[in-house]
Amino acid sequence: MLEIRGIDVFYGQIQGLRGVSMTVGKGERVAMVGANGAGKTTTLRAISGMLAPTVGEILFEGRPIHGLKPNQVVARGIAHLPEGRELFTELSVEDNLKAGYWTQRKSGSFAAQRDGVMDHFPILRERATQPAGTLSGGEQQMLGVARALMSNPRLLIVDELSLGLAPLIVSQLFEILREVNERGCAVLIVEQFVHMALANTDRAYVLAKGEVALEGASADLAADPKLIASYLGDDQAPPAKPQRRRRRT
Repeated sequence: MLEIRGIDVFYGQIQGLRGVSMTVGKGERVAMVGANGAGKTTTLRAISGMLAPTVGEILFEGRPIHGLKPNQVVARGIAHLPEGRELFTELSVEDNLKAGYWTQRKSGSFAAQRDGVMDHFPILRERATQPAGTLSGGEQQMLGVARALMSNPRLLIVDELSLGLAPLIVSQLFEILREVNERGCAVLIVEQFVHMALANTDRAYVLAKGEVALEGASADLAADPKLIASYLGDDQAPPAKPQRRRRRT
């Protein structure tokens, strides 16, 4: 579905990505993890048209999308929930959903699309007329996901789902992403809580200094704490199990 082929991306004179290649298959859940500054957000921005690769290709469903504008990428079937959500805080929940729907308004009525999305987020139905800026952090993140889904994407890319949220809310959001995926939408997620990301995806890529350092099944990567510590830091490795002391006889 999504193919990234050896892309380089620069911020002015600073190179953010070096020869990055990765894929997301139809219906897959894929994680992208790495230390701060590894190139994760840069990769998502390149996919969504916010940055243009200087070298390499990005294809979606066999068609090149590198060089397209963000609204054109959305029209192709990719939705991007950026880090920090970037909601229209003074507009109502419903008006934020209308903004997400606008690019794909030919795919069905707004009411039908809204009702389908709100099935995942009952609390947003209750808050429909409330300004987005008055929602809690977790509700705002739910609205961010809901707005992205209003474009009826075939691929949803999410940057830092858990940022600033309580663990219970994060678990609820990952469950919603699982439901979205089961309905046929592929998911590519960048996440600071590495073990949660690996537990909720099929495959994963580890980025380091703008390059793909490792890739493989999420379960295999999660099972190797030394590997995770090497690329992500000791604080990302699971705690060692305490050893039982033998009783003296």
